[in-house]
Amino acid sequence: MRPAVVLFSGGLDSSTCLAIARADGFVPHALVVSYGQRHSCELQAAARVAKALDVPLKQVSLDLRAIGGSALTADIAVPKDAPVGGEIPVTYVPARNTVLLALALGYAEVLGAQDLYLGVNAVDYSGYPDCRPAFVEAFEQLANLATAAAAEGRARYRVHAPLLRLSKAEIIQLGTRLEVPYALTHSCYDPDAEGRACGRCDSCRLRAAGFREAGVADPTLYAPR
Repeated sequence: MRPAVVLFSGGLDSSTCLAIARADGFVPHALVVSYGQRHSCELQAAARVAKALDVPLKQVSLDLRAIGGSALTADIAVPKDAPVGGEIPVTYVPARNTVLLALALGYAEVLGAQDLYLGVNAVDYSGYPDCRPAFVEAFEQLANLATAAAAEGRARYRVHAPLLRLSKAEIIQLGTRLEVPYALTHSCYDPDAEGRACGRCDSCRLRAAGFREAGVADPTLYAPR
């Protein structure tokens, strides 16, 4: 069975992606990145989900707070109850998926893996440019130009984005069939001190709507309003 690297956050989408990689016949290796995110409790969620799915988890660290420019990495308020979609929101982290996927590519080259899984979604999402099909296609081209394994003909990299064209409800329905432990996942951008979801940020609202539309009970622990 071939290895694959899954860029992992412990959230709903990446946890579903992890289960899909395994269902596709790969041996998934999860990579979670501590980048100075406000919602750092997602790192604990990543560990919980990886353990539940019996998947090896590697954590690496870098400091995107040194760059800032986002409500997730700087002292900028996370928007609450704002319309979803339209302009790129302040929760966009500059170049995040480019940087994190590059780390996943490096890990894949070391493991001898040729397949990367990324849980981006271009339907029910907040408008981030690095969640769009063009980004996925461009990074795959980059991967096959920028690595020794590809240059020497030892690898042909593929970036899988199986959730790209699914709605949040469709993602949850698929993950439920694959027995993803959604109760262990974390999606909120601005959790309270106990790690409970705010229920009002873009990520919380998209997640809650997805469970409603999927007809699946929402296991999220929300902070009292």
